[in-house]
Amino acid sequence: MKNIKAASLITAIKTPYNAQGEIDLVTYDKLVAKQIAAGVDGIVVGGTTGEGHLLSWEEHLMLIAHTVHQYSDKLIIVGNTGSNNTREAIKATQNGFAMGMDAALQINPYYGRTSMAGVAAHFNKVLDIGPAFIYNVPGRTGQDLTPDLIEPLSKHKNFIGVKECGGNDRIAYYEKQGIACWSGNDDECYVGRHQFGSHGVISVTSNLVPGLMRTLMDSEDNELNERLQSLMKWLFCEPNPIAINTTLMMTGAVQANFRLPYLALTLEQRQIGFDLLAKLEAAEIVGDKLALLNDSDFNYCS
Repeated sequence: MKNIKAASLITAIKTPYNAQGEIDLVTYDKLVAKQIAAGVDGIVVGGTTGEGHLLSWEEHLMLIAHTVHQYSDKLIIVGNTGSNNTREAIKATQNGFAMGMDAALQINPYYGRTSMAGVAAHFNKVLDIGPAFIYNVPGRTGQDLTPDLIEPLSKHKNFIGVKECGGNDRIAYYEKQGIACWSGNDDECYVGRHQFGSHGVISVTSNLVPGLMRTLMDSEDNELNERLQSLMKWLFCEPNPIAINTTLMMTGAVQANFRLPYLALTLEQRQIGFDLLAKLEAAEIVGDKLALLNDSDFNYCS
């Protein structure tokens, strides 16, 4: 638990696909190697960015097992084993810990929403299994996890902290209560870390520029934060992970294969991103080239 709480930069790692839409483990390993080389503390496997919601549980758990086998001595491995179905979350979380993951990422039941009492019961069941981050992302779940829910949960022996998308004021409040928080909003994470006292960030942007995100978490570098603001905001111009997927394809880091329902950014959107990426040094970016790509370059698999 102490080692996990010391992690200030955790990447929500991308899941790449081959032309048939199957998980491309060779490319996945190359992406993880870039994270390790940049000094990232840990990765979330099969999170929103890793499209856990588009993976079967067999694929999802295979990816956790593969990651543990390959990288458990180099990274903190967080498995996204949350679900809106408590029974499903329990089974996936048990399997994830049996495979050796260090921690789980747990979300409140979405779409088929329940009462706050039901949310608390859900979280207590999965916390009983092993260490977990609670993920508060109201824009996706339609339900804000407020302090009156989080504070009692924080007393559980397996509660690590919160991945909080509710802003830096919320993060500062929790940190003053001794509740560990990681920013869920990349564009706010630098200020959250150095002015509001967050433990760090669980980041999308670090898929692309892990070394720069490492610097943002470790150093007070206002100039770098300002330099990255436009890029970080552009990476969320459409619901995540559309833009980061498209970007890693534009830099040649992954093959240009999507699983539906995700589609590439439009040519106009890609041009904006291309211009932002062109301002960065090649060594700062994951990938070995930069291309705008044509619409016909993208492959879509169901």
